[in-house]
Amino acid sequence: MGSSYVNTLVACDSSFMIQSLKEFHIPGIDYTFSINTTHVAMLLVSVFIIIMAIVARVKINKVKPDDTPGMFQNAIEIIVEMLGTMVDGIMGKNANKFVNYISTLFLFIIISNISGLFGLRPPTADYGVTLCLGLITFILVQFNGIKKNKGGHFAALFQPIWFLFPINLIGEFAVPLSLSLRLFGNVMSGTVLMGLIYDLLKPFTIGYPALLHAYFDLFSGCIQAYVFCMLTMVYVNDKIAD
Repeated sequence: MGSSYVNTLVACDSSFMIQSLKEFHIPGIDYTFSINTTHVAMLLVSVFIIIMAIVARVKINKVKPDDTPGMFQNAIEIIVEMLGTMVDGIMGKNANKFVNYISTLFLFIIISNISGLFGLRPPTADYGVTLCLGLITFILVQFNGIKKNKGGHFAALFQPIWFLFPINLIGEFAVPLSLSLRLFGNVMSGTVLMGLIYDLLKPFTIGYPALLHAYFDLFSGCIQAYVFCMLTMVYVNDKIAD
């Protein structure tokens, strides 16, 4: 009875839990590391972005001034223009400094979020991934704050009154936690729900889950990518504002 329950629970978890695919043991030291579904999904997403960037660059470089733009070129121009408009609308005169990073971040998050449509477990459903993204933003915010304000960056922690320093310090370190937990929680909840639906309704999972995929992977994935990037730009802009 107990063994049957455990086997059933493992089977239900298998569709949305992180799975170890291959383990490696380093000879001479007692250390083992494994390749899991998050590593594979991140690699596929990264390779896809790199390949698309290379193809776009090659094709656009071959286009002559009098050539009619093709569908691929139009799609790339729309994406670049959309991302540029998004960054410019929030960061204003500072947009040119950060448009490349924000665009890359947005593309990575949105493609990771919608990777569930293609049978992958979204990398952003792993807190290790979203925490790293949040820490990168945190370092970017602090670096630009120090670069812009120098000693004033740290002096701001004691304003408006010196004994508010602990609260201001906690507020600074809350940036990566809030960013990472928001993205992780929303993506993970959708991943768990879709996994449960597929496990419980296996004979009937044709049209019904497709509608939920459209919401959890596509709609919610796009919203979460935009929110993460928007907050990143707001935090950076707040530090470098005149």
